[in-house]
Amino acid sequence: MARELDLNMPVIENISPLHFDHKLGFYGDYENKDDILKLTEVKELSIFQIAKFKKSSVDINQIIFNNLKLPTKSLTVTSDNIARILWLGPDTWLIVSRDKKLIEDIHNIFNENDFAVTDISQSRAVIEISGSKSKDVLKKGSPLNFNNDMFKPNNCANTTYNGINIIIDFISEKPDCFNLFALRSFGGSFYHSITDSCLEYGYEAI
Repeated sequence: MARELDLNMPVIENISPLHFDHKLGFYGDYENKDDILKLTEVKELSIFQIAKFKKSSVDINQIIFNNLKLPTKSLTVTSDNIARILWLGPDTWLIVSRDKKLIEDIHNIFNENDFAVTDISQSRAVIEISGSKSKDVLKKGSPLNFNNDMFKPNNCANTTYNGINIIIDFISEKPDCFNLFALRSFGGSFYHSITDSCLEYGYEAI
């Protein structure tokens, strides 16, 4: 016998990957400093991985998504105020946006005959770190070259942080601002690794 739907049952909301780790407040050596780090969990992002099939003959240069072209050079990002498209590897990209309405556009533009489209929104923990000492924090755990002439705003990279695989997206500078993507299952470990590196400079979790 089928059970009737109980309309009075509470709605269970998705718990963010860092719900039990990210606690608001000031930490580390923050006292009497004007320029401490800012750290926040970035929630409710739509994150899609796009991979072009080897058998596809589609011309990537002709693909326009939300007025953006797909980046074709390593480390590069194309962006506007709605979406960011990260180059992850040959014929592989990450589309990141807060606009849920773009989902339909993604499936319309990247057809199933030419592309594999994977929604990984719920499988990633995302941390935003900003401040003049952001690069110093990242240098502590990542082998990536963060020199200004090598890694600039609208650059991205696959790397590791203390052994955890992450993607770094350089959002802007003055102050430096980065989005850091880790697998949800490693989110807690990654968060504690980053925050431990921040203690020396002081940080505010917001």
